[in-house]
Amino acid sequence: MLKVISIRNLDHYFGNGSLRKQVLFNINLEISAGEIVILTGPSGSGKTTLLNLVGGLRAPQSSSLRVLGQELCGASAERLVQARRRNGYIFQAHNLHGSLTALQNVTMGLELHPYIELEEIQTRALQILEQVGLGNRLHYYPDQLSGGQKQRVAIARALVSRPQLVLADEPTASLDSQSGRDVVNLMQKLAHEQGCTILMVTHDHRILDIADRIVQMEDGKLINATPATIS
Repeated sequence: MLKVISIRNLDHYFGNGSLRKQVLFNINLEISAGEIVILTGPSGSGKTTLLNLVGGLRAPQSSSLRVLGQELCGASAERLVQARRRNGYIFQAHNLHGSLTALQNVTMGLELHPYIELEEIQTRALQILEQVGLGNRLHYYPDQLSGGQKQRVAIARALVSRPQLVLADEPTASLDSQSGRDVVNLMQKLAHEQGCTILMVTHDHRILDIADRIVQMEDGKLINATPATIS
């Protein structure tokens, strides 16, 4: 099966000189196409750092980190930008533009793809908002939407370009339990329909059951990477 993510002996450091501190230690991880993998562990364990490296938001410093067949270690700034364009991102803070409607926020997710014509951009944005249950909120601004609805717009924006990889950082942290469950169920459903892979960081033990695998981190190291067995 195609390995969407392949990480070999990855170390990572913050700072320089006497302030240089190692934050990731000998990370080895493979994630196959179509998997939903959750990264969990204490605050400060390195989960978000690893997610940012996979997403090309930070440059890997050594060893090997391949995403969708492309080596990111040693990649130029331009190549990292190209890598970021292939992913969908969902964060704890939905990061919607307050001056744009739900529809406009989602169409922004396609404007980085110049090969998609304007008519198709509109069609895709309308379709994905219908799929996330916001077909009657197309022209609402973020301050007119609930927390769960904002996160649904963020999911629509992440998936509208039909990425092969979706990266999610604490997507339910600011939501109540029902809204959080609705959001991850929606992510799971759309990911399966689109055939994409999800790598999610979360502390939310209520949603671990959506994972094919749970990868635990502690002190910058992977300590467990087993199939999900939630009782």
